[in-house]
Amino acid sequence: MAEKTVSKYLLNLEKNFASDQPVLQKAAKVFHELDQIEYDLGLLSNDETTACKDSWWPVVSLIGGNSSAKSGFINNYIGPEYMLSGLQPSSHKFTVLLHNNQSTPTILPGTALDVDHRYPFYQISRKIEQQQEGEGDRINSYLELKTLNSERLKGKLFIDAPNINAVSPNSVASLLTRHVIECSDLVLIFTDTFDSANPLVDELVETIIRHQDSNKFVYIINEPAAALNPALNNEIISSWQRKLSGLGLNTGQFIALSTVESTANPQNQAGFAAIDQRMINVAYDRSYRVLHSLEKNIREIDHVVIPEVTKSIALWKDRVHFSTLLILGFIVTFAIFAEIQMGILDLLIDPIIGPAVLLVLIAIIVPLHILISKLQAKFIIHQLNARQKELHLMENLGKLFEKNLTFSRMLLPITEPAGWNKKTKARLSQLTEKTKELVQLLNDNFGTYNDRSFTDYSDSLDLTH
Repeated sequence: MAEKTVSKYLLNLEKNFASDQPVLQKAAKVFHELDQIEYDLGLLSNDETTACKDSWWPVVSLIGGNSSAKSGFINNYIGPEYMLSGLQPSSHKFTVLLHNNQSTPTILPGTALDVDHRYPFYQISRKIEQQQEGEGDRINSYLELKTLNSERLKGKLFIDAPNINAVSPNSVASLLTRHVIECSDLVLIFTDTFDSANPLVDELVETIIRHQDSNKFVYIINEPAAALNPALNNEIISSWQRKLSGLGLNTGQFIALSTVESTANPQNQAGFAAIDQRMINVAYDRSYRVLHSLEKNIREIDHVVIPEVTKSIALWKDRVHFSTLLILGFIVTFAIFAEIQMGILDLLIDPIIGPAVLLVLIAIIVPLHILISKLQAKFIIHQLNARQKELHLMENLGKLFEKNLTFSRMLLPITEPAGWNKKTKARLSQLTEKTKELVQLLNDNFGTYNDRSFTDYSDSLDLTH
């Protein structure tokens, strides 16, 4: 089997995480091993990597309603330069905020996010196009990238969603809102989001309910500074907990803030300190998300990719056999008529002419069977390509299917895809075990036993087997 070159993306990841994130550096190596397996199966090209399915940035998203709560928070937390730079948040776009050392802020179009696999909106235009035909080309009307020099943005991506009550309900807005929540490590939801009835709010609630086990949600309650004292805070938070519980939202952290006040305001310090702590933990949340993505990618080969191709191979063979049987039926029908008219049965059972006729028949049927197989394969590959887009897979299902267009596989009743064997399954099983070890290694950063860090015990973990 040919050796797949390590993608530049993975090499950069290994370099970036070499000093401070050894778990992610090792994860990048496991991703390459997975890439090698998919390359051997024909699912990936030499320059592709499954690691780009999810962003490796820690991602924080902000979702608010119609009030100024969210913009006031951004102004105070990220810095007033965001609001004073002429880069006010767009009322209808999902805005990605990125740190930049340059003193002058910049605005980049949505295509900058759509074509760069490092960002969480990579190839989102394809999903938008599937959701609503013609809208994929209008990516710039839905997304934008803004860079500014803010210390709070270092090492993170912030996604500022448009105020949900100001957006016209449509399928694209729903898709992008779901995508933002799914790819985020921390979601700050301002409670003014739930102040009015809106189809998008209902869909948001359903999305949050589906992801409640992820512990990624923080609800920001905007209150006047005068109301922020320990006695009133508990009452305000309890009130909102009861209200959201009635909507089915039973988990998440609640923080009361006066978003128009600065982080230095004494009444706000406890709330902003809690947010700072969550921001610190975002990097760890990202690490677990990446490892979960790795495990999911491994699992999808066995549970999604292979079954789709196996099903297509079975359909392909059924169609080919049916077509071949039709031709054989035509030949048998012709032979029957010939027997009635001319009496050729004696020729067919002749010890010399009979075998010769059989050889001629095989010489005709086998090439016809091969030709029919190749013609039917074109239709199957077209269907697989459509199915790949429908499932949002980067794996090339058609290429894996094409590996089955060999002489022996077209003649023999083999339905398992080429290359899918015990050895490949064992390799995937080993990668699953390595991923579990990486999760354990990450867990060991937070535990002690007999006053010793678990990391001391996990140094012996061998991830090279």
